[in-house]
Amino acid sequence: MSNSVSFEELEKTIGYTFKNKKYLDIALTHSSYANEVKKNLSSNERQEFLGDAVLSIIVSEYLFNTFHLAEGELTKLRAAMVCEKSLWEFAQEIHLGDYLKLGKGEEMMGGRTRASILADAFEALIAAIFLDGGMDEARKFVLGFIIDVIENKNKFAFNDYKTMLQEIIQKNPEERLTYVLVEESGPDHNKRFVVEVHLNSNVIGRGKGQSKKSAEQMAAKEALKLMGQ
Repeated sequence: MSNSVSFEELEKTIGYTFKNKKYLDIALTHSSYANEVKKNLSSNERQEFLGDAVLSIIVSEYLFNTFHLAEGELTKLRAAMVCEKSLWEFAQEIHLGDYLKLGKGEEMMGGRTRASILADAFEALIAAIFLDGGMDEARKFVLGFIIDVIENKNKFAFNDYKTMLQEIIQKNPEERLTYVLVEESGPDHNKRFVVEVHLNSNVIGRGKGQSKKSAEQMAAKEALKLMGQ
């Protein structure tokens, strides 16, 4: 498989086309390969460093804006989502190991499936997207995995705005709480949803998000603020 074909296939998988392929090439280059070739070749270690920081701020921002949790709980949740095991799983979803450039020894030892190598390469890929397309593109890429984990796989248990709002409303059995999708826009890879939360027939909150559930969370958050919570 040539690099150009590899690039094209991986870009299709991740939904992002690089303007400067150099960043992607570096993200896929393990130090064992760079050391073997020895032609002033850059490995993905520096981009991994940057990717780790970009990943942390994106996940932190999303959790802070979406969930009403104390600092300690937010820290635990973020740690679980950016740990080596999670990043390894994300890398496997896009078959990142298939595209890595490894030294012969690392190749023989099964480096393409090793958790540490795949997790590092995933962070380097985040940095590559950030360097090539900016924070918005990096955020779009990362949240594609993070939102899926939170909303579809239910790996983490925590209280959220919707739960808090429901607990308040259910003290009055005659009150009825409903979430109404009022707007949906954008391409499939970058959807935007607007949701209203209604108390009986009154709108008490409105929220936007990249998924219906995150928009509902934002609507519930606004409703809680209205109630002085």
